[in-house]
Amino acid sequence: MAAERVVFVIASSENIRRVLYSLLAVVAVYGVVVALMFLLQRSLMYHPSANLLDPADHGVPEMQQVTLDTEDGLALTAWYRGAQEGLQTIVYFHGNGGHIGHRAGKVNAYLNAGYGLLLVCYRGYGTNPGAPTEENLIKDGKAGLRFLENSGVLKEQIVLYGESLGTGVATALAQRKAVSALILEAPFTSIADVAQHHYFYLPARYLIKDRFESGERIKRSKAPLLIIHGEKDRVVPWKFGRALFDLAPEPKSFLSVPLASHNNLYEFGTASKVIDFMIKNKRMAPNNRH
Repeated sequence: MAAERVVFVIASSENIRRVLYSLLAVVAVYGVVVALMFLLQRSLMYHPSANLLDPADHGVPEMQQVTLDTEDGLALTAWYRGAQEGLQTIVYFHGNGGHIGHRAGKVNAYLNAGYGLLLVCYRGYGTNPGAPTEENLIKDGKAGLRFLENSGVLKEQIVLYGESLGTGVATALAQRKAVSALILEAPFTSIADVAQHHYFYLPARYLIKDRFESGERIKRSKAPLLIIHGEKDRVVPWKFGRALFDLAPEPKSFLSVPLASHNNLYEFGTASKVIDFMIKNKRMAPNNRH
């Protein structure tokens, strides 16, 4: 009997060791995954395209290439067309993928209606130098606003328009400058919130460097707000746009598009709804075409 008890104890110890080794292996793999997510997060977050051509190649020949000078010494290529007299100028901040040429089809309706348009191309996108980060993209946005100011466009005639990631840039700028309106397409409360939603098995919320805390920043915006969100959006789920809307002060409007996902909102008449909103919220100030 004693010999049997010794064998049983040895076997039990071996089993415990195997379980511990397995647990340690799982913890080690998990740690590696967390470390890789932290180290590679910006390559996962920003997906620039480098083949930026001139506006005519993308179907907006009325726009011209201009240069935005950032506060840290970069010269960024952007596209610009001035507004017809009495109409606002839209500053468009694109999402995390591609470049401004890929938004030409979306903005044609605004050009045809006579609105001014500045398509801001971030550093690291298109042919622009530099690397994208939250701080750097906000600097790029500021450079766009300085360009309009130097071109004689009044802040009361500026509409900040953000698409997806660009909503974080637009919201950050809206808390600092009084503008005609703020329009957010598929926005979020923060990148950390969206990351935690997608990577629920990781402590993603605590790993994010570029957090874009729009939920806090929107509280300080005084601009009339329009949020547009597709109810079938799986990239930035609808609940985040609605939560941001709930945090924002009045005046505000929420356009929920039942059949739209993340990238096809403009297939459901979004441009006309945006134009209606801008007409409603236009601040009467002199503005000449530039």
